[in-house]
Amino acid sequence: MSYKDTFAKPRIVVSKCLGFAACRYNGLMISSPLVRKLKDHVDFVPVCPEQEIGLGVPRDPIRVIEIKGRRSLFQPATGRDLTKEMKAFAGKFFRNLGPVDGFLLKSRSPSCGIGDVKIYSGTKEKQTILTAKGHGFFGSRVMKLYPGLAIEDESRLKKAAIREHFLTSIFTMAYQRRTLKSGSVKK
Repeated sequence: MSYKDTFAKPRIVVSKCLGFAACRYNGLMISSPLVRKLKDHVDFVPVCPEQEIGLGVPRDPIRVIEIKGRRSLFQPATGRDLTKEMKAFAGKFFRNLGPVDGFLLKSRSPSCGIGDVKIYSGTKEKQTILTAKGHGFFGSRVMKLYPGLAIEDESRLKKAAIREHFLTSIFTMAYQRRTLKSGSVKK
């Protein structure tokens, strides 16, 4: 019996720009050594929410802005409010996702980021004041819908202790999912 028979293969949603496609706003792809190493051991579900709502590559940057307590996803260069499109995409994506063991998302992304996304205040015409940091629109839905799963960004996974915890969590969740499906701890 090989290790691949022993260990369940985690199913992980990953930001597509982390080694799967050159889909960032600037037309680049981020090289992630961890993603490269995991490709043979993990079933990745790559997603780029910004492309999925119709934004091209390259594209003008988007921002999370807060006006009177409400957050919006906004593209300053074009004046487009993308909030409804992103919420609709995220809703459909998560309804159709199926079982998943964790998330590996792009840090600081206004769509995918978790906890380190710049939040601006002001008006849609002028949002120059950085007032807080928080989650991106897609990342926010992940945090709300999957609170018990391993959810990290590529930047935090550079730290050994965080990376070890993430890997332990995703493989444990995958093993538990496989065990529940088969009804036995033996394969």
